[in-house]
Amino acid sequence: MNSNQSILDIIKETIDLQSDSIRDLNKYVDIDFVNSILLILKSKGRVIVSGIGKSAIIAQKIVATFNSTGTPSIFMHAADAIHGDLGLVQKEDVVICISKSGNTPEIKALVPFIKASDSNKLIAITGDLSSFLALNADLVLNSNVKKEACPNNLAPTTSTTAQLVIGDALAVALLKLRGFGSKDFAKYHPGGSLGKKLYLKVEDLININDKPKININDNISKVIIEMSEKMLGAVVVINKENNIEGIITDGDLRRQLIKSLEISKITAGEIMTIKPLIINSKMMAIEAFKIMKLKKISHLIVEEDNKYHGIIHIQSIIKEGII
Repeated sequence: MNSNQSILDIIKETIDLQSDSIRDLNKYVDIDFVNSILLILKSKGRVIVSGIGKSAIIAQKIVATFNSTGTPSIFMHAADAIHGDLGLVQKEDVVICISKSGNTPEIKALVPFIKASDSNKLIAITGDLSSFLALNADLVLNSNVKKEACPNNLAPTTSTTAQLVIGDALAVALLKLRGFGSKDFAKYHPGGSLGKKLYLKVEDLININDKPKININDNISKVIIEMSEKMLGAVVVINKENNIEGIITDGDLRRQLIKSLEISKITAGEIMTIKPLIINSKMMAIEAFKIMKLKKISHLIVEEDNKYHGIIHIQSIIKEGII
């Protein structure tokens, strides 16, 4: 067996081992999972997620997922908690402690302080149901795994994956029961590409001061000047009533030059593309992009209240990073 194949076998074995362990988690899903969800749903406080070592890293990811899906959450490192950060826990907060063994010194020191308050409930995510954490928690979510992916069965690998999956399962159940939809998601992700896809509209990307337009009877010189000044690669052709008649792109100009160099007497109406695609300014930017891709064009005319409002260029959407 060559070295490349050996590496591939190790990777596949690790993935298989972790996959099997995750599937086995379904055996441990019981009424405590249901009660944990209901407890968090009815709580007027936040969810405080704590752990130590690799479990602390998993706790931070769970907190991030909770916060982005509508469950206010705070990370509290178990070691820091017993040295002052316990003040993070407020009345009616639900505390989730994550620990594979459930018997680490920091967890054993932290749990009694949480239990001392009648207003706080403790949920344990642990792989040992006989541990100190499990025996003292109000609810226990079993994250037991048969074996770590580590060949020495020491480095937290499969066990932390199990913790992460349980955290994701809680977050998904909570968002579904809350009816947390795409609009809600956008509120929590305004700066990311995912959020922009959900909230960024065409009107947010056009500059109404750069509204290239010419009259249907204007000559080619005016077309070129207007297109150059506005720098959008196109101009909209309007009639005397200010209605949209067509669009002229830089490509239209080039094609006309190929046909004839005698263009001085040509008017905008003679070279424009009639019946151009027109979209509303309230359309989502991602939908405008899809139209341009489908039609293989780089511009769309934008209107608002049935009036010419501007032009959106495909590059304006791409620059936002949502593609």
